Amino acid sequence: MIDASSRTRESHGATALWRVALVGRPVFARMVLAVAAGVAAAGAAIGLTATSAWLISRAAEQPPVLYLMVAITAVRAFGISRGALRYSERLASHDAAFRVLARLRSLAYARLEKLAPTGLAAFRSGDLLARLVEDVDGLADLWLRVLIPYFTAGAVATVAVAGIWLLVPGASLALGGSLLFVGFVVPIFTIKVAHNADRRISGARGQLAAETLEVLGGAPELLVAGATEARLAGLAEIDRRLTAAESRTAAGTGLGALLAGLAGGAAIWLSLVSGIAALRAGTIDGVVLAVVALTPIAVHEAMSGLASASQHLPGLAAMAERLLDVMSTRDPVEEPASPDPLPIGPYGLRTRGLRARYTSAGPDALVLPDVDLQPATRMLVTGPSGSGKSTFAAVLVRFIEPSAGSVELVGSNGTEDLRRLAGNDVRRIVCLCAQDPHIFDTSIAENVRLARPSSTDAELLVALEAAQLSTWIDSLPQGIATMVGEHGVRLSGGQRQRLSLARALLADAPVIVFDEPTEHLDETMAQSLVHDLIEATAGRTVVMITHRPELAGSIAWSARVELGVGAAVSG
Repeated sequence: MIDASSRTRESHGATALWRVALVGRPVFARMVLAVAAGVAAAGAAIGLTATSAWLISRAAEQPPVLYLMVAITAVRAFGISRGALRYSERLASHDAAFRVLARLRSLAYARLEKLAPTGLAAFRSGDLLARLVEDVDGLADLWLRVLIPYFTAGAVATVAVAGIWLLVPGASLALGGSLLFVGFVVPIFTIKVAHNADRRISGARGQLAAETLEVLGGAPELLVAGATEARLAGLAEIDRRLTAAESRTAAGTGLGALLAGLAGGAAIWLSLVSGIAALRAGTIDGVVLAVVALTPIAVHEAMSGLASASQHLPGLAAMAERLLDVMSTRDPVEEPASPDPLPIGPYGLRTRGLRARYTSAGPDALVLPDVDLQPATRMLVTGPSGSGKSTFAAVLVRFIEPSAGSVELVGSNGTEDLRRLAGNDVRRIVCLCAQDPHIFDTSIAENVRLARPSSTDAELLVALEAAQLSTWIDSLPQGIATMVGEHGVRLSGGQRQRLSLARALLADAPVIVFDEPTEHLDETMAQSLVHDLIEATAGRTVVMITHRPELAGSIAWSARVELGVGAAVSG
């Protein structure tokens, strides 16, 4: 018995598959070409079998050889064309599937770019990677292994059954019944036997990827805490469930192949019985009987992949649902339909009644007093963990929207609400140096050049010198070509922060936001870094966010904001 939740899940899966299938509309003509080539290839295979049966049977009657020449030529033509047409079908179907896959990837990555970073908080990084790589790639099978084969098989079956009907109606009914059994009954049965294992496989793979990534990323901490064995046991349990689901899927596939083979054998015997009855009735001769008896072999060969094709559907539905979960996630920021132009610099910031939250029903993560920050001045934002400091940084670069109030960009010719500006325009003016800057596994130069790919080595060195990194780089044998390792493992915490600062300086942003730049640093190094940051950003508008205000005590701040209970601003 299927419960309501199962019916709802299947309905959602069908809807998700339909929405994904519509992505293939631009390559519909290529899919039609693939189906036509597949039908022609299957027709050549059936023609080869039927003509060979007729030729062998007719040759046994020892007629003049000229009577056989047309059949001999036809056998050669079908034999040669079958291979060429099958190759054409493979070429056309894979071309169509890969074009759809490229379109699907582009749509997924474009959506990812709009959601990152705050819109993806609900997804674990490993699982998100599985959705955007394994699931997207796996969905190519919807066209390659399901839609194209089913349309091809349907056309071939219709023509074959109609052709046999002209010879022996009873054999046509037997063939048609067996094809319906293979095309619809066997797939349903195998899906029930597999018990939607393919659907569970997709989720288990995502969970395994997420857990593996977390274990690898936290390996040092797990070793220190002695928690490695417990986490590895959890991975082993997920792998066991994944293996069990894959085994069940394999069992369903094998059973489907068995039932399809039995149906094909039954079609041959029933066609033979009907053909013998027609032979005795004198409506056909022995040569036609051979054609009627052997043609089902070739027809069922064209239908052989339908059981496994349909068995992919639950897994494909799960992949489609998982992908659409990401694609349908609400935008964290609503871009204006007609963005206003940026005001003319120099730039300052102004907030009025600013509040922000991450979900519409959630509590305010940020409550900020009114602030006026003039161009080329500095503001210090402090407060305990959870008071909204990083949320404020996210609002300034339009990663999330204010739930109330406003943030305005102040220019020499007026002010402009950030919500009326394009996000990319805002981020060209306001640069964020995050507390955990991502360092790529490449050279120092390439890591810094992310801020402005067109920059020269000379411009790069100026930014590195301003970030107080030139002495250290000069000591390296390979200089700016030195590889930093994955996540900057070969760098200290201070060097990673200064590398992030060099990026901001190279980007030449007039407003720079530092979010916890002294995180993970000791007091001496943190004090030195703060003073270097202020010195390097002279003449720019700076927002310094930190939970360690004592480190910036000797610096003159135009405004100080303390977040949390009784948030206040002082000049």
